[in-house]
Amino acid sequence: MATSKKKSNEPTVIKKYANRRLYDTGRSSYVTLDDLCEMVKDGYDFVVCDAKSGEDLTRQVLTQIIVDQESKEGQNLLPVGFLRDLIGFYGDNVGTLVPNYLEQSLQAFSKNQEELRDQINKSIEGMFQVPNMDEINKQNMAMLENTIKMFSNFTPMGPMGGSLNEEK
Repeated sequence: MATSKKKSNEPTVIKKYANRRLYDTGRSSYVTLDDLCEMVKDGYDFVVCDAKSGEDLTRQVLTQIIVDQESKEGQNLLPVGFLRDLIGFYGDNVGTLVPNYLEQSLQAFSKNQEELRDQINKSIEGMFQVPNMDEINKQNMAMLENTIKMFSNFTPMGPMGGSLNEEK
C-alpha cells in the first residue's frame, strides 16, 4: 500500500501516464486505484496530474474510484434516485450550489458519525465493566445487618397472641 505524508501542507503528486499507470512521486512507486482509495480513507491528501500536460485529473480519478467501489457487491452508497437527481442538477442554475451543499452535508455527517461511534463505544464499555466486588459485598453485608436488626426488635409470637418468652 502506498503512503504519503498525512495531511501535510503540500499534497502528494500522483502522475498519471498515457498507459493509465499512476505514479506516486512522494513514495517513488507505482500505485493502483485501490491504493489511492485507501489513501483517501486514511486521510492522505494528493492530486493527480497528467504526466505529460500537467492537467489536474484529481476529480476524474476520484470519480473512477467511486465507480469502482459502487460496482463491488454490497458497496452501494449512492442510491439510483440520488444519482438521477445529481445528474439533473448539471446545467441548472441551482447546480452551482450543489457541490458546496454536498461537501458541508458530508462533513456534518462525518462529525455526527464520529460522535455516534464514541457514544456507542462508551455504552459498550459501560455494559462490560466488571463491577467492584468489594463494594457490592459491603452493600450486601449492610443490607443483611439492617435486616437482622429490624427483626431482632420483634418478640416472637406464641399461640393466642402471647409471647413465646412468657413464663407460665
